Amino acid sequence: MTPPDAPAVWARVLSVATVDTRPLRRHRDFRLLWIGQAIAFMGSMVTAVAVPFQVYQLTHSTLAVGALELVAFLPLVSLGLVGGAYADAHDRRRLVLLCGAGMMLTAALLAGNSLLSHPLLGLIFAVELLRNAVYAMQRPALDALLPRLVAREELAAAGALNSLRGTVGMILGPAIGGLMIAGLGLPITYAVEIAAFGVSLLTLWLMRAVPPPTGAEPPSLRRITEGLRYARSRQELIGTYATDMVAMFFGMPQALFPAIAEHLGGPRTLGLLFAAPAVGSLIATATSGWTNRVHRHGLAIILAASAWGAAIIGFGLARTLWPALIFLALAGGADMISGIFRMVVWNQTIPDHLRGRLAGIELISYTSGPTLGNFEAGAVAAAFGVTASILSGGVLCVVGAVACALLLPRFRGYDARR
Repeated sequence: MTPPDAPAVWARVLSVATVDTRPLRRHRDFRLLWIGQAIAFMGSMVTAVAVPFQVYQLTHSTLAVGALELVAFLPLVSLGLVGGAYADAHDRRRLVLLCGAGMMLTAALLAGNSLLSHPLLGLIFAVELLRNAVYAMQRPALDALLPRLVAREELAAAGALNSLRGTVGMILGPAIGGLMIAGLGLPITYAVEIAAFGVSLLTLWLMRAVPPPTGAEPPSLRRITEGLRYARSRQELIGTYATDMVAMFFGMPQALFPAIAEHLGGPRTLGLLFAAPAVGSLIATATSGWTNRVHRHGLAIILAASAWGAAIIGFGLARTLWPALIFLALAGGADMISGIFRMVVWNQTIPDHLRGRLAGIELISYTSGPTLGNFEAGAVAAAFGVTASILSGGVLCVVGAVACALLLPRFRGYDARR
């Protein structure tokens, strides 16, 4: 016979094995921001497929397509700290809204260029430079908004919801983009992002203002240096940056996917390789209710980074498609868990008046790791082979995560209850 308390038991199980949606239900402004950014990110991911497709269509050069990533990387590194300083000195909602309007303009430029009989390659690169400069100014303000919109005890749940939003966009956006390019053409595909940013701007306009902290000063080199000095003084923050950089630098295999696909079924498998980590991330966020019960966030990040490295080793050893996809999904899930807890540590330990500048540092840390990691993976593969590159990267990722744990004891021992 079923015990009388079985429904209560199952309710408790589901509460820790599903995504916690309470921040969306409780906080109007967080709900507006989440919906608007979900739609905007989906549109951006559609464009993320359209731009490299158009560049390759115009040049038939993989080098030109690869150069897009370098063009995107430069403004993120050079302007991330500046964007953080502005986020600490101005209304963060207004800054996100203005930058969103700038992103909408870049989408309009891409759409207009695609209507020309001979689209301008140089304009595409210029727009990519501009849109990533705008993104570098927007992202710190966007990240710094979260702790002002939800309660402290809801930060893990809100971070998981944001991760879920991004993961769904990374899965659906490229698929929609590919279908639209094939069926409707580039101009209409770019127009999707224009419409998406229009919805996002409306939701931001409906939100209440988020004024800067009391006593905020105008952006300056001294203010940027103050943020860097604070980050350096907090070992738990250094640990989040270092662990993620190690994991992404040594364990990022995406640059090798085209070569791997040749041995696992050809071009038709390439999209599956790219999608597999995002599927793992989606599963991790959809079952992330348990993260609210974790308090040793530093240790959780170390374990998640080690799990990422172990899964990459498994991927390197896989000789058929399905084991390779399963290990990539496990890696993506581990990376998402690490990301959720990194966001919690950032939001719990950074004072509000420094949150924008530290978000700028975070932007640099989590964008530079994958970019440099793809270069490292390609270079090692060219010298020693694809399998050696993947296996050595996974091993060094685990070793690096353990080294972070040993060298940064305050990071390893971070406990949100203290």
